[in-house]
Amino acid sequence: MMAVSCLTRALRSMTLSQPALLSSQAIAQTRLGTRGPTMVVQCRGFLTTASLEQNRTFWKQREKYTIKPMGMKKTGGRDHTGRIRTHGIGGGHKQKYRWIDFQRLRYEPNNEAKPFEEKVVEVRYDPCRSADIALLAGGSRKRWIIATENMQAGDIIKTSGVIGRMAVSANEGDAYPLGALPVGTLVNNLEVQPGKGSEYIRAAGTSGILLRKVNGTAIIQLPSKRQVQVLETCIVTVGRVSNIDHNKRIIGKAGRNRWLGIRPSSGLWQRKGGWAGRKIKPLPPMKVYVNLPSISAK
Repeated sequence: MMAVSCLTRALRSMTLSQPALLSSQAIAQTRLGTRGPTMVVQCRGFLTTASLEQNRTFWKQREKYTIKPMGMKKTGGRDHTGRIRTHGIGGGHKQKYRWIDFQRLRYEPNNEAKPFEEKVVEVRYDPCRSADIALLAGGSRKRWIIATENMQAGDIIKTSGVIGRMAVSANEGDAYPLGALPVGTLVNNLEVQPGKGSEYIRAAGTSGILLRKVNGTAIIQLPSKRQVQVLETCIVTVGRVSNIDHNKRIIGKAGRNRWLGIRPSSGLWQRKGGWAGRKIKPLPPMKVYVNLPSISAK
C-alpha cells in the first residue's frame, strides 16, 4: 500500500506545462524589461517504493530464524548516541553475520521430549567469532552451531534432554544435560539457566570440566579456573571448541589488524603503575546460579 500511494502522488505531481526558462534566458528578459507569463512549475519530489525505515534491515530484531548470511553495519565502537564506548574499533573488511542457535535443545513441533539426531553439513570459518561454526540439518530445519574440535562434515550428532539413572557415554559434539554426563567430562557451550541458551565456554579452543554433582546441581570449572554451580538440567556440548590454534596465529604486520577492524592505540607513552606487576591472587569464590534455600529458612 505504501508503494501504491507513493506512485499515485508521483503521477499527480507530473504536469505537461512548458519547461522552465534557462537562467541565461531569464537574465536576458530581465534586461530587456520583458516578462514572460507567470507559471508555477511543480518540482518532482524524491520518490521511493517504501519508507526509509522499511528499507533498513535490523538484523538484531529478526524474529524468524534463517541460515542466510545477514549484512551488518559497523559501529566504530560507538553507541546509539554517537559517542565512543569501546576504543580501538573501526574499519576492517566487510562481514556477514550468521545467526548461531545457542539453544541446542530446541525441539521441532510434535517431537517434544524426544532425543533427536542431526547431520553436520559443513564446518566453516566465521568472521564474527574466533571459533568455527557448523551447519546442522535434521528433520525439516537447518541451523548454525559452534563447532567442536574434531567435528567434520557428515558426522551425526545427538541432542537429548533426558537424565537417566546411569551416566551416558557421549561422543564429541553431542549435547546432554549436566546430570546425564559422568564426572570429569570436557564440556563447552554451557547454559547457566535451563532453556536460555549457552553463555559460557564459547571461545576458540576453550573447554570446561564437570567437577562434581551435588543435590540436583553441577559444578563446572571454567577455562579461567573459576567454578560455577548450575542446575543439572542445563544443557552442555561434549568436547572442546574448535580452532584450537587461534591463540598461535601470527598477525605479521600492522595492516592485518586493520583488516580485522582493530585500530592502533594513540602511541602516548604512560608510565606503568602497580597494576602491571605480577600478583598472586586466590581464586574467586564459586559463582552460584542456583537459588538454594538458606540455612535460616530451615
